[in-house]
Amino acid sequence: MLLIFLLISFVGFADAVYLTATHYTGANVACGVLEGCDKVLASAYSVFAGLPVALLGVIYYLLLITLLLCYFATKQKGFLWAAAAFTPVGFLASAWFLYLQIFVIKTLCFYCLISAISSTLLLIISLYILWKQKTKTTLLA
Repeated sequence: MLLIFLLISFVGFADAVYLTATHYTGANVACGVLEGCDKVLASAYSVFAGLPVALLGVIYYLLLITLLLCYFATKQKGFLWAAAAFTPVGFLASAWFLYLQIFVIKTLCFYCLISAISSTLLLIISLYILWKQKTKTTLLA
């Protein structure tokens, strides 16, 4: 399950890096299935405190990857708990941006949906991991 967590974090990271790079280079986003990417990424909601929201996503996913790699290297559960503790932040941010896309901007961005799906899966997996860890601890106590 931890490898799936890591893989999904990498998917989210790659997605956010792509959007950040297109923001700073001014390149057009290859939108694919949906055609609202440019509108969403040009909206006032695509920037927070002067930074592209995608860059905040890069930091978020990189933090999760780093914490998980530290856990793999040390087996210290604090790293695992910290990674799991951050997943609600990503989920809530994605839920907010999904709300904005649907009800305010009135169009969807394919890459934003990838991030929303990634953060939702990471939250679910982290809850499962924490539940399994708690069950193991309870059973051993």
